[in-house]
Amino acid sequence: MAWPVLLLARELDLGGSERQMTEIAKTLDRSRFTPHVGCFRPRGMRNAELAAAGVPIVHFPVDSFLSFGALSEAWNLRSYIRRHGIRLVHPFDCPLTLFAVPVARWLTNAAVVSSQRSHRALIPSRYRPLIGITDRIADAIVVNCEFVRRHLEMEEGVPGGRIRLCYNGVDLDEFQPRETPRDSLTIGVMCALRPEKDLGTLIEAFARIRRPGLKLSIVGSGSMLEQLRSQAEARALAPDCIFAPATANAAECLREIDIFVLPSRSEALSNSLLEAMACGCCPVASRVGGNPELIRHGENGMLFEAGDVDQLCHVLEPLIEHPGLRQRLSTRARCVAERFSIGASARRMGKIYADLIEGSRRR
Repeated sequence: MAWPVLLLARELDLGGSERQMTEIAKTLDRSRFTPHVGCFRPRGMRNAELAAAGVPIVHFPVDSFLSFGALSEAWNLRSYIRRHGIRLVHPFDCPLTLFAVPVARWLTNAAVVSSQRSHRALIPSRYRPLIGITDRIADAIVVNCEFVRRHLEMEEGVPGGRIRLCYNGVDLDEFQPRETPRDSLTIGVMCALRPEKDLGTLIEAFARIRRPGLKLSIVGSGSMLEQLRSQAEARALAPDCIFAPATANAAECLREIDIFVLPSRSEALSNSLLEAMACGCCPVASRVGGNPELIRHGENGMLFEAGDVDQLCHVLEPLIEHPGLRQRLSTRARCVAERFSIGASARRMGKIYADLIEGSRRR
């Protein structure tokens, strides 16, 4: 009989953690696992995907951890786990880790696994001590790259034996290169418009290397949008700099980008970078976090030091001037992306789940 497992995220809309949770829930081996999904906010594009895949969705309407409603929903979570015989609980982001790990650990017999999918400096400081507590009470912590594994061991004091690595996966059927070449040349990025993505560095580099026919495409939504628009206008880039909102048609947008640039100052294993590589973009990324685990400089893409506009210009110019180099790197990038299929990721996650459930049964 298949083991029921409960995967959780704050919302079912745009976002890397939400996307990975959804793909894992859809792709887990149904002969071994029966996935359920829980969330604080059920509206969004992932809701329809999960429903179409026959994955039950449960809503825990928590707006504040300091409310009576949070206590009530904690009891509802406990009841749901017991009623459905959930054998393992796995929150994919910080809010659900804080909410679900203590409930599952102290009020149920389910195995408990948390997630760390970014550097902890990005977690609000008031929550970091609480996340540290969940490190100690969860059965394991899943990370999505070696960089985060090292961060937890060396900087957060998490024992290496409690950490499990499961790389992000990409749907290679959806994220494929375009079939016909284009005459125009577009540099672009698709990501949340947050400060740590440092898109101002990309805009400044584009202003320096700008030439006729070259376009910059920034696809995403977030708090930095107006500031980035103002920077582009101040550099007189408006005719050649296109801002587009976040979209469910990620693959279609990525196929319109020739050189994908991710200039982040903090990154783990980027979904957007991996998807861009699968779509045949020539990848350029800052040398931070998990980016060097995907890109080998000069072999299947280019790396530069985060925040260094001069160095970014230096790696972009030959890619603009030499189509053969650009094509060679993009072809090799696609080959690398093929090793990160969502199927491989789901199989690895299934192995983690099975080991923890079996260990929980023995206890």
